Amino acid sequence: MAKEKVKKLKSTQYDVSSGVLKRKTKFCPKCGPGVFMAAHKNRYACGLCGYMEKRS
Repeated sequence: MAKEKVKKLKSTQYDVSSGVLKRKTKFCPKCGPGVFMAAHKNRYACGLCGYMEKRS
């Protein structure tokens, strides 16, 4: 049996408060706008290119 892949909607990556749109996570500096980085416990990681940054 193949495992079904769950795709996150880009609308879940934004927060709207008092009419202001704010990103919840960072964009990848290599891939550019539209490619979000995953927020892990100690790092940010891009699933597309593999770029990682340490969290402070």
